[in-house]
Amino acid sequence: MLYNTITNYNYIKKMTMNIEQARFNMIEQQIRTWEVLNQDVLDLLNEIHREEFVPEAYRDLAFADTSIPLGHGQATMTPKLEARLLQSLSIKLDESVLEIGTGCGYLTTLLAKTAKQIKSIDIFPDFIDSAKEKIAKTGLSNIELENKDAYSLLEESAKFDVIVLTASLPKMDERFLNLLNNNGRLFVIVGESPAMEARVYTKQNDSSWSYEGLFETDLPALIGSEQKDKFEF
Repeated sequence: MLYNTITNYNYIKKMTMNIEQARFNMIEQQIRTWEVLNQDVLDLLNEIHREEFVPEAYRDLAFADTSIPLGHGQATMTPKLEARLLQSLSIKLDESVLEIGTGCGYLTTLLAKTAKQIKSIDIFPDFIDSAKEKIAKTGLSNIELENKDAYSLLEESAKFDVIVLTASLPKMDERFLNLLNNNGRLFVIVGESPAMEARVYTKQNDSSWSYEGLFETDLPALIGSEQKDKFEF
């Protein structure tokens, strides 16, 4: 019995060491080398364990430089994209955040650790249910999750300091900027596959805004954005 206990302990210890080494390699070899040098962001990625949020079947890929399927044709961002997103927004602890596309809840948790309050919505109820279970284990109490279509938000009056779209838009829909407070920032990926551009928009006031192009990437489109794009243009 004692032998089995020691053997199991050594196995668990070895597995833990392997996971921590994989996490270290992800941060140092993927993320830091992709111009993510903000130490607060790097520390956060070390603190919040990505493998606890991705689907169990893909847990071994949690630290890989790849998107992970979530179901419904959706996928996670890559770890380095999540890190660049966080670095580019420089979220403050007194700011409110809207995340459009909860997914597995990992990025939701990262955002919540940097902000005062976050509201995260997703059109798929099973994503919300799964994220609730995972986020509950973190003990965070500043996260509101809701099953909602992104375009229904455009009819509401609530405003946020920061907005994150975790899916792409074929063309920028400036109506999302109306959900920002003055001096607020919005992260979005705009364009058609395979060449899309990650951007951060800054809203000075209701009639003035600007954006900075960050890098090229590729991400599934926001549900309904193709129809909205065709209708409007």
